[in-house]
Amino acid sequence: MRVLLQRVSRASVAVDGEECGSVDRGFVAFVGVTHGDAAAAARKLAAKTARLRVFADDAGLMNLALGDVGGAVLAVSQFTLYADTRRGNRPSFTDAAAPELGEELYTTYVEALRAEGVPVETGMFGTHMQVDLVNDGPVTILLEATP
Repeated sequence: MRVLLQRVSRASVAVDGEECGSVDRGFVAFVGVTHGDAAAAARKLAAKTARLRVFADDAGLMNLALGDVGGAVLAVSQFTLYADTRRGNRPSFTDAAAPELGEELYTTYVEALRAEGVPVETGMFGTHMQVDLVNDGPVTILLEATP
């Protein structure tokens, strides 16, 4: 399982021109699932997301976590995190999990974040979404848990 975090000052996601989720300070979490991933990986990555200290303290150092800054997460499913581009110019997505498993573990990740006390907004699984964000820093971090 992979979660690509982008620290943001604001972000939103829309489906068919209608906004379905937005956050101010926090993370956009792009969530990808592969074959063999399990709920334990989703919970582990949610805990890491909640506790990751990449927000500036009073000295300007990255020492604060989401809860310390009143941050939130906009979670967006993203099977393309498992794109294989080693051959040719057209990516293969065979490493991405089937939609049923992907949705199950995406939901587990979101619920685990909420259990950590993190406010979470979401996109709509399996739809074409438009994500608008302002990457703060920029700070972009890949979290990964192997099956």
